[in-house]
Formats: sequence, structure tokens, C-alpha cells
Amino acid sequence: MAAASSIISISSASLFTPTTTQCLLKHNYKDHDHVHVPSSSSSYFTTHAALKISRPTTTTFGITTTTTRVNNVPPRRFSCSASSSSSSSTLPSALLFDCDGVLVDTEKDGHRISFNQTFQERELGVTWDVDLYGELLKIGGGKERMTAYFNKVGWPANAPTDEQERKEFIASLHKQKTELFMALIEKKLLPLRPGVAKIIDQAFAQGVQVAVCSTSNEKAVSAIVSFLLGPERAEKIKIFAGDVVPRKKPDPAIYLLAASTLGVEPSRCVVVEDSAIGLAAAKAAGMTCIVTKSGYTADEDFLNADAVFDCIGDPPEERFDLAFCGSLLEKQYVS
Repeated sequence: MAAASSIISISSASLFTPTTTQCLLKHNYKDHDHVHVPSSSSSYFTTHAALKISRPTTTTFGITTTTTRVNNVPPRRFSCSASSSSSSSTLPSALLFDCDGVLVDTEKDGHRISFNQTFQERELGVTWDVDLYGELLKIGGGKERMTAYFNKVGWPANAPTDEQERKEFIASLHKQKTELFMALIEKKLLPLRPGVAKIIDQAFAQGVQVAVCSTSNEKAVSAIVSFLLGPERAEKIKIFAGDVVPRKKPDPAIYLLAASTLGVEPSRCVVVEDSAIGLAAAKAAGMTCIVTKSGYTADEDFLNADAVFDCIGDPPEERFDLAFCGSLLEKQYVS
């Protein structure tokens, strides 16, 4: 059979049982009927031939984002495993992580709480509830998020009116919010997501470079890496965060900067993201991207991802490992 491009996926439900691995895997192979998969796996994937690409746009607080969609044919099912039992001779040159929602599910009970505490202490009369903050997360970057919000609903009475002074006002709010957030992290009130430490240790053991690429403030990201992953791991992890690039996700700049700084080809990088804007940034950079859904992103569109899971997972509930990341890169070279 001639070479075919397919998409392997299963349902997009966000809740998982321990024995079920859910993912979306972009995969090229020659014969749909002769794919070797372990018979012992309890996970079920569905194959779809890629037919038509459309790119609907959505606008949140004046920010327009574009999502790539694929129209699919009726599915066929077969078993598959995403664990290291399927050994891979290929490994990524670098494993790149988003921070918030990937390393730690920080948004609802971390960043949002810190924003609201800042607003209260500065007497701005503003509170971001859970649902509103979920909408605001479609805007990359805390300073950008506050600016878009105030531009939409009106600036607080005690905020300056001059444009440059407003930028300084937002920067001061964000600095205060970051300090409050770092205090939460230092108290270790927010745990690492399952499997994060495991796969980072696997990468170190195999000589794979590890970096964190985030729109969040560099001090906040460094605190998460240092306090929750520990100083021994932290000293080996390169951090790209905050205003290190002029354009934030979904722009690919931060991922391209990471690849350039680490001295690796973008096509040899595997990114772990949790959001549609992060996925868009990784794919625009020409990288393979695995999505691990988080509390706020479970219902977002991840059809352009190479794989989608609820988390990385630790044994015995492991969803994927470093070898699986390598297997995704191998698919790029199947003719």
C-alpha cells in the first residue's frame, strides 16, 4: 500500500481510569492493516485519515488565536502502548516543558489567588473568579492578561491614565503578584504533577537536555523548578521565561530561542504543553508536541498535537515515558 498519513487518537474525555491511556498521536506508516502493537495493552486508539484542514479563529479580550482542525473519517480501533515496553533507538535532543499546568497545576489555586490578593492589597476592586480566569488564560503572559482585561472592562479608578505610566503600573502589580505566588511555592502547597520528576530523571540518565519554556515570570518559574524539583535537578535545567522574548505564546519565539541556545534542531525537540496556545507555539517552531491536559485546558482543541494525555503519570499509572517521546520522533522519518 502507498504511504499514508494518518491520525491515531481516542476520545477527548478528560477523566481517565488507571488502566486507560488516552492520546492523540500523529503517525505515518505504510500499511494501516499491518501495524505491530502489543496485544497486552488496555488502551484503545482510533485511526483517522487526514482529509481537510481548517483554521477557525477565536477572540478573547481582543486577542485572536487560530486553531488548526482536521476533518476525520469514521474510526477504526486497535490496541497500542505508550510505555517503554516498546523500546526506541531514537531519543530527543531536548525535552522542553511548559511550566504552569505542566510541571504543576498552578493556575486556579496559585496564580489566580495571587492575582486576587494583589488586587485586594492595591484596593483595585477587582476579583477574577474561576471561570473568568479560565478565559483570561487564553492570553499568554500575566502582564498581557491584566492589560487586556483592563482595556476591556475599564481601568481601576486609582490607575494612571498615561500609557507609559499604565505599563509601569501593570509591571508593579505583576511584581507584587509574583512575590505572593513565590511564597506559595516555597511553602510547597502545590505539588508536582504525576510523572514529571520521573521523565526528567529519564532524560538526564540518557543525556537528553531539559529546559522549561514559559510565559510566566522567570523568578516564579525558577522557584517552581528549584523548590519542587529540587536543587540537584534545577542546576541541570535551563529556564526560558517571562520577557526573554518580545512575543509570547502562541508565537514560537521562546521555543526557537531554547533550541538555538541548547544547540539542537527544533525537529529533534519534544515539547510537553497543556494549552492550545502552547501547542500552537511548539508546532509553529517545528517541534513535536505532547499535551498533558490540565484543570483549565481539558476542553481545548488539541487535534494538532502529536499526542494527548491527562498527565505523564508515575507507575503503575504511567501514561508515557522518554522512550515514547523518541518513538514520536521516529514517525517523522517513516516514508
